[in-house]
Amino acid sequence: MADQTAFTKGHGTENDFVLVPDLEGVRDLSAQQAARLADRRAGIGGDGVIRVVPTALATEPGVLAQAAGARWFMDYRNADGSVAEMCGNGTRVFATYLRREGLETADEFAIATRAGTKVVRFESPDLIAVNLGRWRLAQPAIADEEGFDALVHLEHHEPLSALTLDLGNPHTVVALPETLDLDSLDLHLPPVVNPLPEYGTNVEFVRPMGAGHLRMRVHERGVGETRSCGTGAAAAALATRFWAGDVTDTWTVDVPGGRLRVRALPGQEVELAGPAVLVADGTTDLV
Repeated sequence: MADQTAFTKGHGTENDFVLVPDLEGVRDLSAQQAARLADRRAGIGGDGVIRVVPTALATEPGVLAQAAGARWFMDYRNADGSVAEMCGNGTRVFATYLRREGLETADEFAIATRAGTKVVRFESPDLIAVNLGRWRLAQPAIADEEGFDALVHLEHHEPLSALTLDLGNPHTVVALPETLDLDSLDLHLPPVVNPLPEYGTNVEFVRPMGAGHLRMRVHERGVGETRSCGTGAAAAALATRFWAGDVTDTWTVDVPGGRLRVRALPGQEVELAGPAVLVADGTTDLV
């Protein structure tokens, strides 16, 4: 008989996830099971899978060390089943699930991720902010001298200059030239990034729309193009701020799935804010 598991489906600006509760810490999803859950034809469908597990029952030392400050661990997997550090939109969906289930009741609390502890704050039922923590330029000396540190290749286009950032997960942000239309880019295939970070990278394509306002599309590592990427929106805003010379600390970032707010915080930290919606609950077979 197939293994039955409960699930909840949710999304943040249409970046969607399958949440699997594991309150006893006894279910360690395999890569194959996570990929099956995320499959849009043979499974539930999502850009990622999140196992909801008490931090104190985590098996990874770096996560277990966060148990004193964060009761719940967001065990995040990409759609292909690969393990990932964290997910900006996923943190809001995860936090919304914890509150709905009564596992957290405060307006502000911490959650554990593979990229460290993240503090979530409910500004309203429709706007949830998460401090994504410290960020850094991957190659600051090159970035300071050249303005860019990577090239991104799309089929039928000349190489595009890009900036690499680390927000706990890797991002490569492209400053799209005026000659290229953001909406017409073909992102079905993974962009070729040179140099490619050791564990791959998410790639963001950015079009500034005015002071503190930009549009973005993203090809996510292990997923493909998604309707939104929270850490990607933060990376895009921070890269734009770097290029523009720190002219503002707050941005509106429009993605195909909606709108996000990004704020640069003191101490080289960054905050992401946006909505989160839980859309369905059920049970499914795990093969």
